[in-house]
Amino acid sequence: MRTDLSPWRVRGSYVEACNCEAVCPCRRHGDRPGGLSTYGVCDFALSWHVADGSAADLDLSGLDVVLAGSYVDDRSVAPDATLGEWGVALYVDLAASDAQAGALEEIFLGRAGGRTLVNFAAAIGTVHAVRRARVRLEHRSGREHIAVENFVTVRGFRPVPTDEPVSCGIPGHDHPGNELVVGVMRVDDVPLVWEVAGRCGFATDFDYCSDDWEGLTSAVQRTAGCSRRSATHR
Repeated sequence: MRTDLSPWRVRGSYVEACNCEAVCPCRRHGDRPGGLSTYGVCDFALSWHVADGSAADLDLSGLDVVLAGSYVDDRSVAPDATLGEWGVALYVDLAASDAQAGALEEIFLGRAGGRTLVNFAAAIGTVHAVRRARVRLEHRSGREHIAVENFVTVRGFRPVPTDEPVSCGIPGHDHPGNELVVGVMRVDDVPLVWEVAGRCGFATDFDYCSDDWEGLTSAVQRTAGCSRRSATHR
């Protein structure tokens, strides 16, 4: 585990899409915990805009990250699959310097420990690719889209009315957000290849930090707002 990046913290906005039907059954909806995916295989595209971030003395603010991936949670769909194990490709903002890109890679793949590892990255089994790419994100409500040049397109988001709070373990269940339906989600980066329409999306904020950031004094921690949370990868 990388320790030279610590203490680190990244926070900002989060938008995702997957091939489940809305409201995504993997999410917590009111008092009902998340369960299995709609079709036994979850194909997803996750995106983070780091509005404010740092790793040791390295500034990570203003950079974007996208993670595309897939996992199986129903053995009848793929008998030989390791249930719940993610296979992913990570796309790091071309605007990042080599040092910034390296830090974002370590943080968002869980290699730097902390909240990303706990919330979702512990589920990553295979990293198919890590790419520097032109990433274009729009996370403003009503305008959401995700684009990674040549690899990922997610567009046509629209809101799904819900009568109870909805949350996702990836940003953390203490960050409830807005359920969405996506016009199109397309990923084309072998072996991650799919295109679906009319499936679910989600938007909220996020706040991840390293374990040593979480261990800072209570006064700093109150200011930072990043504290220990219980979460699952969905």
